[in-house]
Amino acid sequence: MPHYSGPLLTRPVAESMLAARGAGATQWTGSLDLGMTGSNVPLESGGWLWQGQHYPYPDKLKERTIYWWDGEDFAVASRFSGSLIKLVPTEWDAPTFEIDGIKMLPTSKESPYEDARRKVALVEPRGKTVLDTCGGLGYFAACCLQAGATRILSFEKNADVLWLRTLNPWSPDPDSAASAGRLELAHADVIAAIVGIGDASVDVLLHDPPRFGIAGELYSQAFHDQLARVLRRGGRLFHYTGSPNRLTSGRDVPREVGKRLEKAGFRTQLALDGVLATRR
Repeated sequence: MPHYSGPLLTRPVAESMLAARGAGATQWTGSLDLGMTGSNVPLESGGWLWQGQHYPYPDKLKERTIYWWDGEDFAVASRFSGSLIKLVPTEWDAPTFEIDGIKMLPTSKESPYEDARRKVALVEPRGKTVLDTCGGLGYFAACCLQAGATRILSFEKNADVLWLRTLNPWSPDPDSAASAGRLELAHADVIAAIVGIGDASVDVLLHDPPRFGIAGELYSQAFHDQLARVLRRGGRLFHYTGSPNRLTSGRDVPREVGKRLEKAGFRTQLALDGVLATRR
């Protein structure tokens, strides 16, 4: 899917632009790609110019919402196909996304992009083949590209999440020069796809499944056995688990995952909000 190259608006960005126009300014300076770059935007009475195209001033925008230009108006970056999938701004520029109002990436203490970078650093992907099981917005893949991974196999089963990736400038584009053919993104469920991956054919694993209550099969012994099968001996895995409250959930998910990984053939330790494991 081709990546979107038009402007992205949030309420603070739109209000800043409108305030500049109201003050009589003929130019506004700010970011129209969620903080990736800055722009000097000419302001006119009936609209504004960006990258050679004219856009109208937007009507009042909602909080916690990202808007994209659909060719006729600024539309919400969301889709509904049984579940509401929405790209959501953060104070850190890099957005998160929600499924039916449930936030999919951590944002309370740092950027979701920086969170991904810290986890990728644990598995040291430079010069290696990486399996990214649940691609999401692609932040693991982007950080692996930056860290010098040779090849990244990434799977995402939700078509609407893949569409959000095309709007999000922080999501890596497999067809871009920066990816240089190293990122292979597949629209597929890793539960089914992993059986077609060869034994010991990947060097690094990044497993960032939705929470246990949504996708318990991705925490199962059968799936952990598959992770062990495709990872070479000595290869590293970071497995996100989150930090569910044991007092309310009655479960210690990180330690449960650690036990299943050890049974599958890993040495494990708790790290960040998940489990870091090495294939024995």
